[in-house]
Amino acid sequence: MGIDPSAKIHASAIIEDGAVVGADCHIGPLCTVGPQVKLGKGVELKSHVVVTGDTEIGDETVVFPFSVIGEIPQDLKFAGENTKLIIGKRNRIREHVTMNTGTAGGGYITRVGDDGLFMAGCHVAHDAQIGNKVILVNNVAVAGHVVIEDDVIVGGLSGLHQWVRIGRGAIIGALSMVTADVLPHALVQGPRGELDGLNLVGLKRRGVDRADITALRAAFLMLKQGEGSFQERAARLGEESDSAYVREMVEFITGDSDRGFLTPK
Repeated sequence: MGIDPSAKIHASAIIEDGAVVGADCHIGPLCTVGPQVKLGKGVELKSHVVVTGDTEIGDETVVFPFSVIGEIPQDLKFAGENTKLIIGKRNRIREHVTMNTGTAGGGYITRVGDDGLFMAGCHVAHDAQIGNKVILVNNVAVAGHVVIEDDVIVGGLSGLHQWVRIGRGAIIGALSMVTADVLPHALVQGPRGELDGLNLVGLKRRGVDRADITALRAAFLMLKQGEGSFQERAARLGEESDSAYVREMVEFITGDSDRGFLTPK
C-alpha cells in the first residue's frame, strides 16, 4: 500500500506514516494527511487541506483549501473510540468545509455518497448519512445523525436538526431551519422550514414521467386535505396508487422517524 509512485506530492505537504495515497493523486502545498487516511485514485487536495482520522476518500474527489476532513465529532459524549468517515467518488468539497467521523451512538460511521457538491463553509456532523448527487450550498449545517437521500439540494445558510431525514429529490430553500422529516421530492422553505409543495423543477430536470408527476401532485393534495390522520392518509395512498414515486413517499412516511414530519399546510 503506502504512497503510489504516480502520486504528485508538494514538498511542503505532510504525509504521515501509514497513510495510503492512491495512483495519480495530487497533494498540494501545506496539506496534512494522517496515518489512517486512505485516498483513492486521482484524489486532489488543493492546498492547506487537513485529512485526518480513520477517513477514506473515493476516487477523483477534489478537496479545496482550508477544509478539515475526518476530525473527531463535536459531541461531548465522544470518548475517543475508533470511528470512521467514508466519502465516495467524484465529490467536490469546497473551501472551509468540515466533515467529522462518527460516534458509538450513531453506528461509528459518517458516510458521504458519490458525485456531491459541498460548497464553501458547509459542515457535516457525526453519523450523518448523505446519499449521491447531493448539493449543500454555502454554509449549510448538517447536524448529527441526519439522513439525506439522493438528489437533494439544501439552500445556503440552512440548518438540518439532528436525526432529521430528507427524502430523495427534495429541495430546501435558503435560510431554512428544518426540524422535522422532509418527504421525497418535496419543496421546503421559510425561516422555520415549512412544506410548500413539490420540487417540480427537480422532477422535470431528472426526466420523471408526466404521469408520475401528476400522481405525486394528487398524492400531495390527499396528504394535505384527505380524511383521517397524516399517517392514515399515507397508508391509503399506498393502497391506491400504482406510481413508484408515490409508493416511495409512502414508504418514507411509514418508515422509522425520530423527528416527525413536515406536513402540507
